Amino acid sequence: MKKLLLAAAISAMCVTAFAAGKDLKVAIDATYEPFTYKTPDGKPTGFDVDIASAICEEIKRTCVFVEQPWDGMIPGLMAKKYDVIISSMSITAERLKQVDFTDKYYNTPSRVVLKKDVKYSGPESIKGKKIGVLKASTQEKYALGELKTKGVEIVSYDAQDQVYLDIKAGRLDGTVADILEVGGGFLSKPGGEAYELKGDELHIPKYFGTGAGVALRKGQGELKGQISAAIKTIRANGKYKAINDKYFTFDVYGK
Repeated sequence: MKKLLLAAAISAMCVTAFAAGKDLKVAIDATYEPFTYKTPDGKPTGFDVDIASAICEEIKRTCVFVEQPWDGMIPGLMAKKYDVIISSMSITAERLKQVDFTDKYYNTPSRVVLKKDVKYSGPESIKGKKIGVLKASTQEKYALGELKTKGVEIVSYDAQDQVYLDIKAGRLDGTVADILEVGGGFLSKPGGEAYELKGDELHIPKYFGTGAGVALRKGQGELKGQISAAIKTIRANGKYKAINDKYFTFDVYGK
């Protein structure tokens, strides 16, 4: 009996060790600089990637990054192509109907972006303009709900960097984007210097939610708890700040 109990205990320890050390497949959209993008040699990098790696270190898992176009993120998660999404996905009531989220790991606002010489006093002031947005994003929801109803033409794209290419080519008048992403991915790049952020910061919860969290399939309570705890840990031990300060000049965790 003692031998059987010992064997069972050893077996359980091995299973636990294996579970703790197994891969965690993390979905990213690598077209969202400075949150998720690629180095010149094709390696995924950015704030989201570094946060994901820090979380994996805390929960003793190995991050394996899986690239996924944005509008297929949630369908891919539901199809079990990966375990989680760590790619600036905002926690919204609409998404919570399909998937679960951990605690937030950052929260930054969006704004309208137009040429500097365009006078902007609200959606009505850009009636007839053509605005590009990322398909299935919170910015698209806002644009369709608040801009299109005022006569603004909305064009949806599979990737945010495609929006910027068409702005530079003169096919779009502007975009609605996260202030940090558009700063790093467009305004600070050649061709972006003629554009600027317009209007107030956009925090409307029904469109933009309550911050970016890690998305999981429903029913993964244990993993959700581990990741939320890991977020709190890296906030407390300085790892979050080190990652934050690598990309930004202020704390993007937000309120």
